Amino acid sequence: MSLKEKLMSDLKEAMKNKDMVRVNTLRMILTTLKNLEVEKMKEATDEEVTEALMREAKKRREAIEEYEKHGREELAEAERKELEIIESYLPKQLSEDEIRKIVMEAINEVGASSPKDLGKVMKVVMPKVKGRADGKLVNKMVREILESL
Repeated sequence: MSLKEKLMSDLKEAMKNKDMVRVNTLRMILTTLKNLEVEKMKEATDEEVTEALMREAKKRREAIEEYEKHGREELAEAERKELEIIESYLPKQLSEDEIRKIVMEAINEVGASSPKDLGKVMKVVMPKVKGRADGKLVNKMVREILESL
């Protein structure tokens, strides 16, 4: 069963259970995928579905941050619930220790020695963590490690 099929199956289940938060979130994801397929004029692969889910998760994280900054806790909570549902379809995220290990290997691989080498390191790290780590977090870790060298 493809990831898209799982999303559709889970939508039907959520509708039966009258779980409206899950129904609305899954409908939004499936609409995003439909738009992607219309744009590309072909069926979305699991990798493309995962990328779309990552974009949606990133939007939710940014919205949560903004709502909290402006004291809108009820809206932030709604976004958190959506984020939780979206993340349940994403691959297991790497821990900070696992990311740090991958970053250190990349630094050694490219011979990075200063923050100027950030781009070189990121170019090696990102394909290894694709879909399993937030790019902002990876960038922050690479920057901190390079500055401490």
